[in-house]
Amino acid sequence: MTKRLLLTYLGLTVLVLAVLEVPLGLVNRRNERNDLVTRVERDASFLAAFAEDALENKTQPRALAVAAFEYSKQSGGRVVIVNLKGVAIIDTNPPAGGPRTFATRPEIIAALHGNVKPGTRYSKTLHENLLYVAVPASSGSKVTGAVRITYSTTQVDARVRRYWLMLLAIGGIVLAAAALVGLRFASWVSAPLGRLENVAADAGAGDLGVRADEEGPPEVRSLAATFNHMIGELEQLVRSQEEFVADASHQLRTPLTALRLRLENIGAEATESGRADLERALEEVERLSRLVAGLLSLARAEVSPPERVDLAALVAKRTEAWSALTDERRVRLEIDVKGTALVGRDRLSQVLENLLANALAVSPEGSSITISGSSGELHVLDHGPGMTAEQRERAFDRFWRGGKTGAGSGLGLAIVKRLVEIDGGTVELREAPGGGLDAVIHLRTG
Repeated sequence: MTKRLLLTYLGLTVLVLAVLEVPLGLVNRRNERNDLVTRVERDASFLAAFAEDALENKTQPRALAVAAFEYSKQSGGRVVIVNLKGVAIIDTNPPAGGPRTFATRPEIIAALHGNVKPGTRYSKTLHENLLYVAVPASSGSKVTGAVRITYSTTQVDARVRRYWLMLLAIGGIVLAAAALVGLRFASWVSAPLGRLENVAADAGAGDLGVRADEEGPPEVRSLAATFNHMIGELEQLVRSQEEFVADASHQLRTPLTALRLRLENIGAEATESGRADLERALEEVERLSRLVAGLLSLARAEVSPPERVDLAALVAKRTEAWSALTDERRVRLEIDVKGTALVGRDRLSQVLENLLANALAVSPEGSSITISGSSGELHVLDHGPGMTAEQRERAFDRFWRGGKTGAGSGLGLAIVKRLVEIDGGTVELREAPGGGLDAVIHLRTG
């Protein structure tokens, strides 16, 4: 965020500098050219007035030539004075080969018609830009010739470049100062937002005791205060839920246990005809106990934050606890797990417990249950009767029970799905090769 704010601030600064400095540079270049044209035109007019008598009398007084060459020496410009036919009578920088006519030059033609003609052109011979001004030399209203001064724009261009460089230097200094101020401003805005983001991430991971520092701009302080209030309310709600879970656990489990004991005591005195009803009553009590345990598991699901868990170690520990029961049922456990995942250790343990319980319940004697996978994915595969596509689709719905008997509470897979989703994962049921179910758990690795 700091980088984006700084780039935005610098972009606006560059835009303002461009709007201010580009017109200044263009105006300076135009003024430099106009000043040069004005000076050259003034000097050409002065020489034209000096040359009137010489052109009218068709003589070349020494004073005119001295003035032209002296001007050329001091200014660096080339002076050409032509007669009415456009033939040069004075040329301070004549080409090799003798006299030269300028009768075809547009500026000379314009001057011989009584007009002042300034302009610029590129000299292929000198490889530079030249500025020229041609003015008529006249006696009264009669034009007797023309004077053209050609001047290199090198010095003017150099001054224009120096001015551009000066504007660039000023712009660079302003931009550097703006960068320092912008960096300070961006940090002032983004640093509290970054810390608030980290606090929000901790809260999202389950730590509801965190609070954001109320610092920075007024808007950020208001946001932090609102966030703290929200987290406080959420923490209070979670605490109330935990208290409810503790109370419900005590209030529901105790009477169910007492009811089971009473039914078992009655069983000793029941008649043969009443034993079947008593057995069904005990099964319902057991199912109700599992239902209560499942509901309490869902209520407690979001307590612990996720952590980096060694999958192989966790699976080994869970399967060791189930080894006695699988041996009794004559079902093999095959393990091939490696890698780590970012999950709640207790949540993943309970997921494996539920999936192993489901797999063992449907696995025939002599078959196997395979737990395999690596970072990011776990498979719990059995060779039981399996499910249809429709049953696999509905299996994660709460209180849905499949199979012919409809045994179970209908919460086992709903609990599995909820626990996996808390850690940012997903779970699905696939048809296992050769029959059975393949429960696939997709886990976060980072």
